[in-house]
Amino acid sequence: MPRYLISFDDGGMDHITAEELPEVGKASHAVIREAVDAGVFVFGAGLQSQRAAVVATDGLVTDGPYPETKEVIGGFVVVDVPSREAALPWAAKIAAACRCAQEVRELLPDPELDAWLREGAR
Repeated sequence: MPRYLISFDDGGMDHITAEELPEVGKASHAVIREAVDAGVFVFGAGLQSQRAAVVATDGLVTDGPYPETKEVIGGFVVVDVPSREAALPWAAKIAAACRCAQEVRELLPDPELDAWLREGAR
């Protein structure tokens, strides 16, 4: 099945107050539990803000993201569903729980990697 990345921008949750954060966390975890129970959850996480590094092909490491970067990912969930149409309701549930818009992108298929993962799961 195709996999979809559902993500939000780093500043997407800046409007949430400290008092609201526990409620948002509880709602978000409830959606993830629902995705796990439905068998579509692959992986997800929040990302440490402004703690990225860029590693060049020669191995040179530069701290990033750069100030001119307009948007960086603040968190994401990967779901394994049959279609974009099946991914969109999950994005809507996550958007409601996190109280911020979500971007949905299909991940490119990699049959060779999928075969390796199936072999490793045995």
